[in-house]
Amino acid sequence: MPQRPVVLANNEIYHVFNRTIGGQQIFAQNQKFNLSKALEIVNYYRFTQKIRLSRFKQLPAELKKQYLDALASTDPLVEIYAFAFMPNHFHFLLKQIRDNGVAAFISNFQNSFAKVFNLKNNRNGALFQNAFKAKRIVSDEQFVHISRYIHLNPVTAYIIEFDKLANFKWTSFSAYVTQEQIPLINSDFLVQMFGSKEKYVNFVADQIDYQRDLAQIKDLLIEE
Repeated sequence: MPQRPVVLANNEIYHVFNRTIGGQQIFAQNQKFNLSKALEIVNYYRFTQKIRLSRFKQLPAELKKQYLDALASTDPLVEIYAFAFMPNHFHFLLKQIRDNGVAAFISNFQNSFAKVFNLKNNRNGALFQNAFKAKRIVSDEQFVHISRYIHLNPVTAYIIEFDKLANFKWTSFSAYVTQEQIPLINSDFLVQMFGSKEKYVNFVADQIDYQRDLAQIKDLLIEE
């Protein structure tokens, strides 16, 4: 495996990206089952787990509650601020909380989702490219622009119009627009930087400035 060029350190924030092998479309709008499973897996494996998700789901309700109560007292591997699931790739904006947190989280997510996808589609083998990409965010300016870039991915890819983005479940944008709570997203951190959800939404909607500011963050746009 090639050496990762970015050191993944605790309390640092990263833009993380990976693509499917062969550009396979797994998160298209007509694949809601895949999105639902992906979000379930992300929410589960953002913590260090003692049992696999498939085994957890087989537990009796009382044991599930006991397990989750114990888990709530532990720190997550990562704190997630934004995500976007595109047809053949994904983005996360997240902070590493525990040692090896980013790598463990991404590995668990990819492996678990691949197992579900392969079983459902009578398929074998890896689903995502071998090594995910990560770029460290070094300033507040980069952080807010990358959050906007991630949330606008389906808009700039002509998958959806901006006025429908608030209800588009393939990104975390709804957590910043509505009162909906997405358990796996820490929206407070970003909202506090702007002072209100309304100000952040206006920032994301500012398409002209967004296109202009892409030059400032081009080194962080890692899907190429």
